[in-house]
Amino acid sequence: MRARTCRASHLRMPLLPHQQGRPCGARFADRSPRRPSLRRLWYRPSFPPGLCPLRSGLRTCFRNPRAPLSCCPATKIRPGSRTPMSLFESDKSAERTPVSLITGFLGSGKTTLLNRLLRHDAMKDSAVVINEYGEVSLDHLLVERVDGEVAVLASGCICCTIRSDLEETLRALLVRRDRGEVPPFRRILVETTGLADPAPIAQLLLNNPLISHFLRLDTVVTTVDAVNATRQLDRQYEAVKQVALADRLLITKRDLVRDTDALDLRLRRLNPGARIESVVNGEIDPAQLFGAALVDPEKKTADIERWLNEQAFAGFAKAAHEHGHHHDDGHAHHEHHSHDASILSFMIAFDDPLDWMAVSRWLAHLRATRGEDLLRVKGILNLRDEATPVAVHGIHHVFHPPVALAKWPDADRRSRIVFITRGITHHEVLELWQGAHAAA
Repeated sequence: MRARTCRASHLRMPLLPHQQGRPCGARFADRSPRRPSLRRLWYRPSFPPGLCPLRSGLRTCFRNPRAPLSCCPATKIRPGSRTPMSLFESDKSAERTPVSLITGFLGSGKTTLLNRLLRHDAMKDSAVVINEYGEVSLDHLLVERVDGEVAVLASGCICCTIRSDLEETLRALLVRRDRGEVPPFRRILVETTGLADPAPIAQLLLNNPLISHFLRLDTVVTTVDAVNATRQLDRQYEAVKQVALADRLLITKRDLVRDTDALDLRLRRLNPGARIESVVNGEIDPAQLFGAALVDPEKKTADIERWLNEQAFAGFAKAAHEHGHHHDDGHAHHEHHSHDASILSFMIAFDDPLDWMAVSRWLAHLRATRGEDLLRVKGILNLRDEATPVAVHGIHHVFHPPVALAKWPDADRRSRIVFITRGITHHEVLELWQGAHAAA
């Protein structure tokens, strides 16, 4: 190994008096004379007021270097352009395979729904991850079994069983697709067990570096048994949470119940933003199950109005207020809804652009102190010095990295954030925001 001296002419500059450390002409080891590696020389100076830290901090040396920015990123202006640079990565969700979760309590009709979906022509470009083959009848649908875990069905749908770890199963499925061992697929459905909490699976898709760069969370579908839902919601918090996290609520066995108005109202109170559909014997157009994510992959545009469903939250808040006036004895009237009473859904809107440091501090405090009670957060932010909206999405303490959308879809520039919580009130969230805003 021989030593040589960096000859990058663009780095030959006199050091300022306050700079301390190795100059750019320092000697370093070159492992490969044919393929020069990236070499970094660090300084640890103290910066006088007004001095750009980039110009005297990290120096990066290439044999054929890119032209550096003409100014510090703090000003966020590219050379020759007046367009601000965003602090956030652009949204790439349209490039990733969408994953939808099918959850629901025991006996609510998930298996019946899956059996119908597997027969549907619209599912031919889909992969379905199930718990066990024995629960879903495949014998009359099977065309080819790739191995003990993956099967190709007559409709073209790929069906595989969950291994001990869902992350491993999803990664293996992607590898098989890239190798051509299974037909190509454009979406994935994951079935959960009746007692399963869908939050960990959603978190896996939101912010797991081995998964979230290739897959994205699309829709959480929850099946609700119209016959037994009232009892299940009363006794099991897991059933309540499955409803609260859903994007689609499919009411099954509605034909066996004379009146479901009370159930509809209860579901809307738990999750005003979810779309409610009725399903008979698992029959439903697959198109109604998908497409709940912010960005439409076909149009590659953001549908903020559909994603947040602001009108549903506003309408429910008004109805709940009127309902409270008519039932002063509400505690006694809803005494059996012990789990429901702790679930709160609301939206907070800001007319003026927000400071990102204040928003980041606010959400970080919520995650750190009340993460278990922060069931789901979805929001569109209008931030200072950002030309386009920034989307945030989280479940409990796990959030997807904020992403900048391509453009505002309309003239509405308000920041809007939807909260679904367990015991965290609207007033408490606003108080925390005021503290974070004052400290910014």
